[in-house]
Parts: sequence; C-alpha cells; structure tokens
Amino acid sequence: MEGPLSVIWSKHALTPRGWAQDVLVEVATDGRIATVKPDQPAQGTCVDILLPAPANAHSHAFQRAMAGLSERRGPDPRDSFWTWRQLMFRFLDQLTPEDVAAITAFVQMEMLEAGFGTSAEFHYLHHQPGGVPYDALAEMSRQIVEAAKLSGIGLTLLPVHYQYGGCDKRALGAGQVRFGNDRDRFERLWQDAREALAALPGDAVMGVAPHSLRAVAGRDLGGLAALAGDGPIHMHLAEQLAEVEEVQAARGARPTEWLLETVDVTAQWCLIHCTQMTPRETVRLAATGAVAGVCPITESSLGDGVFEGVGWQAAGGALAVGSDSNIRISLVEELRTLEYSQRLRDRGRAILATRDHSTGRVIFDAVVSGGARAAGRGPGGLQAGAWADLLALDGQAPDLAGRTGDTLLDSFIFAGDRRMVREVWSAGRHLVRDGRHIRHEQIRSRYIDTLATLRGAL
Repeated sequence: MEGPLSVIWSKHALTPRGWAQDVLVEVATDGRIATVKPDQPAQGTCVDILLPAPANAHSHAFQRAMAGLSERRGPDPRDSFWTWRQLMFRFLDQLTPEDVAAITAFVQMEMLEAGFGTSAEFHYLHHQPGGVPYDALAEMSRQIVEAAKLSGIGLTLLPVHYQYGGCDKRALGAGQVRFGNDRDRFERLWQDAREALAALPGDAVMGVAPHSLRAVAGRDLGGLAALAGDGPIHMHLAEQLAEVEEVQAARGARPTEWLLETVDVTAQWCLIHCTQMTPRETVRLAATGAVAGVCPITESSLGDGVFEGVGWQAAGGALAVGSDSNIRISLVEELRTLEYSQRLRDRGRAILATRDHSTGRVIFDAVVSGGARAAGRGPGGLQAGAWADLLALDGQAPDLAGRTGDTLLDSFIFAGDRRMVREVWSAGRHLVRDGRHIRHEQIRSRYIDTLATLRGAL
C-alpha cells in the first residue's frame, strides 16, 4: 500500500468489536480503511467520537422539492397515500433534467450533513413529460450522477423498471408515463445508466429496482435480478393495505407471500417498507437474508403503517433505513422514529434494546451493517477493507459531554440532531467539515434558484 490518503484519530470510536479509545484510522488511496488501531497517540485529523456513517438505503431525490407543500387536505375527505401520490405526479411533470440535478445535489448534501455516508437512489423519473424519451435514454440517470460528482456522496444507482399501472397490467396513467418502459427499453436504459456511472469514483455501485408487484410483471422479476449481476436489487413491498388487497386479488396471495413463493429472494435483495406483513411473512422474509429497507419518517407521513421491528429482530432480519420522500432528512430522526413507532404500538420502552446493548446501539449497528449490504458496499463498519464511510460527533455537545460507550449513541439518537455531526467522510472523501458541506453555498444557491422556477407547480 502507498501512503494513506488520510489519517484520522479519535478519542472514542465504535468498531465491530465494540468501543475503543484513542483510535487511529488510516484510509488508503482507494478510499477504503487500511488499518484501525486503538491506543495510539493523536495525529492527523483529530475528532472526539468516530462512528461508521450508515447508508441512506432508499431515496427519491426529486421529491425533496415537495417538502412542506403537501399538508393540505385533498378533495377526498380521507386523505391518504393515494391522494398524495396524485399531487406528486402533478409536481414531477414540471421537472427538467437540470432541476433534477440541482435537487439531487441538495438532497445528497443534506444527507451528508445529517451523517449518512452514501445514498441509494431508487430512480424512476426517466422520460420527458408525456413519456417521450430523451435523446440520451438515461439522461435523468446522468443527472443523478452529475449531482453525485458535485456532492461527493457515495452513490448506489438503482434505475427503476416501471411498466404497468396495476396488477391487471393496465396502461400507465398520465402521471406515470415519465416512469414507463417495456423490458427491452428498460434494459437499454439500464446499460446507458451504467456507462454514466463509470464517471464516478470506484465506490459507485450499480443495482436494479423492479418498482413493485403492481408495476412489473411477475415473469420479469427473474430477468431483472439477473441484470443486476452481483449488485443490489431493491423493490417496494407491502407498503399499503390497498396494495396488499390488489396483489392478493390478482395473484391469489399477499405480496410478501407471493414473492417468497415465486422468486429466489436472497441477501442481494432490499425490500422497501414491509409495513403490511403478517408475523409468518416477517419470519420467512427475514430467513432469506434480504434487507428490510424501512423509511420511518415517510411511512409516518403517508400513514403507511408500522414495520414489525420486534418480530424482524427476533428472526435475525437485516435492517436499513432510508429517507424515501425526503420530506425530512435526518439520520437520528429515522432511527428515533423507528423505535418510537414500536413503543407506541406496544406501549413500552426500549423495545428494540437487548440484554447486552442499549436501544441506540442495537439500531445503529443494524443499520450500519444492513445499509452497507443494501447499498452494495460490502461489510460496512469501522474495519479494515470497508469503505471509509465515517461520521464524527462533537464530544463537547451538551448532551454528549462526559458520556461514553453506548450512552453516546443513545444521546445522539434520542436527544440529538445534525448539529452534533461535525465531520463526514464518504469512501475517504472528507465532505463535511465542522458541520458544513465543503460546497454548501454553491449547492444551496442552485437549489433555491430551482425552487423559484418551480413555484406554483402544485
């Protein structure tokens, strides 16, 4: 190995073996962690508390520009996910490729400043308004890549196959035609997107995303999984009661049940939401090794339901979190909302804690490991060979000062916010310094200008 790209030293660091003190981390020139050594003298970039930076496992970047604009009651007296969805369709019809690049860079910057180290972009806005493809078929994917060049975040690009308007294979509606492809055109788009991704550093990952059992023919799932190769495969699953009912009526089984009986679900898969599963489905899906990609803030916002975290944990299931609609980008609030949803349902406290570890430690360890797998980034964690996705906290923050061990994580997750986040690295790229992204003003200014052009779209 040549000389390290960077050297980081921390008073306290969370490694796969537990907490260690006076930890020296060397990052190799390829962006991977070369060595992790405790009990070392201070040198290099010195921080108080060093953690692995989890992956954001599920994002629809363009929806960030809708945040705060969808809280009025729609024409339906019982507003729901489905009425919100119509609003989203009207909004996205205004977006140009340049808009998407500006919004995505801003989203990615906010993720980094919140403590995420990478983003898995579940990308389905492919075509022009009206559904006509751009001259470059993967133009919108190229804009996602351009945003990642600017923000520096590690990107897992997941082009979405979206062919039908429902399980009956009806044509896409007016709001959906920008998403749509048949299998042949989607494969060409996917190949073009993979070529675009090659412009990013070596930690960029290509995967594939069948949108849902409503939008993709069951017979195509095997071929789409093969297209991914050894990359991640993501799909929405069992998010809404109406979805469960539609799939059951059309295919004779509930979504999770049908998927497990029909497809070889493996550890490559990340199933998003999973808020409408029976206990038996929970146990069976966990046994496949697939990751459950939960998005607690969005699931709360849309009234999706509560993920069965207790049953999933008991079955040994892998877990990741994502910001989905990006209505609020906060690592700690996703984790906090996950635990609090379990408490509200079960009327208890410290629901996901174990005898050995606190609530914060259990959840954080789970999303570091599961998020790295969902993003196709290897083992994750503060260990040699893993990508240097790192997060440093301010040990002098009032709620962290003088605390050690798992109490640091509990205080960060349940009493903290992004103000505690001081430094963030993505594959060794030092992108957040003293709490602020290195290109904050440039990205923010461009985003605000974009919003000004979109004002009134809703």
